[in-house]
Amino acid sequence: MREKFQLFPEKLGFFPYVWLIYLFLPIINTAQEQGLKLVLGYLMIGVFAISYRQLYFASEEGSFSYWLATQMVIIFILSYFYNPYNFFMGFFTANFIGYYTNSFKFKVSLGSLAIIVSLPIILNLNSIAPKQYLFFLPFLIIMLMSPFGIRSMNRHQQLELKLDEANEHIKQLVKREERMRIARDLHDTLGHTLSLITLKSQIVDRLITKDPARAQLEAKEIERTSRAALRQVRELVSDMRAVTIAEEMLEVQVILQSADITSHFEGDAKLVGIPDLTQNILSLCLREAITNIIKHSRAKNCNVTLEQKNSEVTLIVRDDGIGLKEDHHDGNGLKGMNERLSLIEGSLAVSSGEGTTYTINIPIIIKEETA
Repeated sequence: MREKFQLFPEKLGFFPYVWLIYLFLPIINTAQEQGLKLVLGYLMIGVFAISYRQLYFASEEGSFSYWLATQMVIIFILSYFYNPYNFFMGFFTANFIGYYTNSFKFKVSLGSLAIIVSLPIILNLNSIAPKQYLFFLPFLIIMLMSPFGIRSMNRHQQLELKLDEANEHIKQLVKREERMRIARDLHDTLGHTLSLITLKSQIVDRLITKDPARAQLEAKEIERTSRAALRQVRELVSDMRAVTIAEEMLEVQVILQSADITSHFEGDAKLVGIPDLTQNILSLCLREAITNIIKHSRAKNCNVTLEQKNSEVTLIVRDDGIGLKEDHHDGNGLKGMNERLSLIEGSLAVSSGEGTTYTINIPIIIKEETA
């Protein structure tokens, strides 16, 4: 599939468009020319605008340096042969020089820019008044210092990105280790017990016609063994750390903020008296709903409402996005939510129109409260 055309990277918002305003200065200066010089001036400004766009998408190892050199040549020609004030176009190039991560390329480009913007002023000594030099000097200093600030800011952003990636990697490692631990515990706890139940079931099958009394005793032994296995599973689950809805809400806010989605929460996340198992399943369903919103909705806002009544707990997750497509209604995410909720007799309803609403109802069962 063809990639969607972007005039400028969407992640930068309106920032690249604002800079285009400053191209009006060389356009106005060039408008004072006539004939071929006027046409060539406008052509060079057009090429400069194209290079400005291309530099946002070019890689440092690819065509980035070529487009940067093109800008410098145009700046020199327009500043020397047209109007000295066109040297202000150097702010465009100075901005992109700060994108260099290679120290040598950064220094060479910055030195080249200093020569390119200074040389036309020096060569036009006779036509530039002393007051104009005093006017140019502070802007020239700012232009040559700005790449250092931009480079420092880009480095800081890259470090933050690497830190986020490292934190995500650590989370995945923790999850994988937890899964392995659970798998080992289940194998060690239930492996022998289930093998014993299978063996005794085979014995009952053989004795049910030959020795009914012995078969009945073996069946009772199977029941006793299965109850012991159930008790072991409960003990194993009780040792696992369940995620509460309050903890998950804090995690969800961080995730939505990273996706540039504003989160709104209503209700009491403590859920007093609700068992850990119920809270854990509710937290997993909330995470899955938020994941769907981030992946498919294109939403700007997400509202989460939590209500605890005498007979049930209701969780409503609503976004203001484009709605859920038909092929997503039967996706694995929603199936997983329904499967989890079925374990505690909960239900899920999904409605989609102007945005998507996930409504989760979980009954508060008396036996859970006692447990």
